[in-house]
Amino acid sequence: MNISKEEISPVDVRLTVKINDADYSDEVAKRLKEIGRTHAIPGFRKGHVPAGELKRRFGKGVTSEVINDVVSKAVFEYIKENNLEVLGYPVPVEVKEVAEDGEQTYQYDLALMPALEGIAPTKDDHYPYYEIEVTEEMIDEQDKHLRKRFGTQKPGEEMTEDGVVKGALKQLNEDGSVNEAEGAIDVPDGIVFPLYFKDKEETAKFDGKKPGDTVVFNPWKAAGGDAGELASMLHVDKAIAGDIHSDFAMTISEIIVNIPAELGEEFYKTVFGEDKVHNEEEYRAAVKEQIANELEQNSHIMFRNDFDKAMMEKYDSMPLAADTMAKLFFGNADDPKEAFKASEKGIKHEMIEANLIKALGIKVEEDEILNTAKYLTARQFAQYGMAGLDEEIIERYAKEQLQKEEIRNQIAQNVLQAKLYEAIENAVTLDKQVISLDDFKKLANGEN
Repeated sequence: MNISKEEISPVDVRLTVKINDADYSDEVAKRLKEIGRTHAIPGFRKGHVPAGELKRRFGKGVTSEVINDVVSKAVFEYIKENNLEVLGYPVPVEVKEVAEDGEQTYQYDLALMPALEGIAPTKDDHYPYYEIEVTEEMIDEQDKHLRKRFGTQKPGEEMTEDGVVKGALKQLNEDGSVNEAEGAIDVPDGIVFPLYFKDKEETAKFDGKKPGDTVVFNPWKAAGGDAGELASMLHVDKAIAGDIHSDFAMTISEIIVNIPAELGEEFYKTVFGEDKVHNEEEYRAAVKEQIANELEQNSHIMFRNDFDKAMMEKYDSMPLAADTMAKLFFGNADDPKEAFKASEKGIKHEMIEANLIKALGIKVEEDEILNTAKYLTARQFAQYGMAGLDEEIIERYAKEQLQKEEIRNQIAQNVLQAKLYEAIENAVTLDKQVISLDDFKKLANGEN
C-alpha cells in the first residue's frame, strides 16, 4: 500500500491511496471462509462450500467491504501520524465500483483547519469592559420581587395587580343577557389570571373588583385568540375554543392575592440558604451581590461581542477549503456551494474559536462538567423555592441529567466556552469603566 499527499493549498489536501492484492486478498479469503462456515447455502453443507462458489456468490460484496475497511483505516492512521487537523471526515474524490482483484487507486480530499498566526491574546490587546452600577433602586426592586416570589397566597378583599380570580363564568348573548340555550357555556368553577391577559383593556375590567362583583369581559380577546388558553379557561375542547368570541359574565367568588414575605430568619434562609444572611443589612448586601452577579453576565457578553468582532475583522480573509467543506457539510443542500457561502461567517467564527482553544490550551475536565450540572440543578431548585438543598441530593439529580447525552454535550460546550472567554479576559488588558444600566443599554443598542 502507498499513500501520497498533494497539498493543493494550506487548507486543501488530497490523499491518493494505492493498494494491490497483497493488501486485501488474505482478509477477503478469511471472510469468505467464515461465510461458508456460518451460513446455510442451498446445496452445500456448512463448512463444505467450495472457495470458488463462495467467491462467485459473495466475492464482490466482501471485497468491497474489505477494501473500504483497509483504505479507511489507512487514511485515518495517516491523518493521525501526520498530525493533520482535519475538519469533519475525508471526502472521496469520486465513488467508483470496486474491482475484485488487482491494483486499485482511491483519492480523498481533506479540509484542514486554517492555522491563524498571532491569534493568542496578550496584555498588549486592550478592550473596554463595562461594569454596571448597582443602585439602591435596583436593590429595592429586587427585594420587592423576592418577597413577592416567596410570599403566600391568601384570599383577599379586593383585586390586586397579580390577583387570581375564581368564580362562575356564563356565556352572554349579543344583547348582554345570559345565554340559556342548549350548549351554552357555563363554568361554575372558573379561574382567570387577568395580569396575563393579552388584551390589557380586558385586564382593566377587573380593577377594584371584590368578591360578589360581576365582571363582563371577552375571553377570546383576553387570550389573544389562543385556542389552548381559551380551552383551559372555558373548560371546552381546544378544537372549538378558537371560535368562541362572545362576552362572558364572571361572578367573583374569591380573589387570591399574594402576601409578600416578611423579612426575617426564615425568609433569609429560604432565599440564600442556611446561615448566609442574618439581618437586614446583610440581606441588602447579599441582594446587591446577587444583582451584580446577574448584571456581570451582560458585561461579559458585551466584551465577548467586542472581542469576536475584532477577531472577525482581523481574520476575515482566512483561507478555507470551500469546495471540500461544501461537499462535506452541505452535500444534501440544493446548491452546496451557496449553502456554504451562506454559513461562511459562522464557520470562520468556529475556526477562530478552535484556534484560540488550541493557543490557550483550554480543556474541559469531568469534574468541571459535574460541578456545572450541580450549579444548574441547584439554581433550578431555587427557582421553585427550594434553596439550600443537601449537596448529596443536588449531585444525584445532576448526575441523572448528565446521563442524557444531549444535555451532557451542551453542558460540556458551555463549560468550554466559559473557560475560553475567561482565559481571554485574563490574557488581555481590560479598560474597566463603571456605568449606569441605562448607559449600558444604549451601548448595547449601538446608540453611543
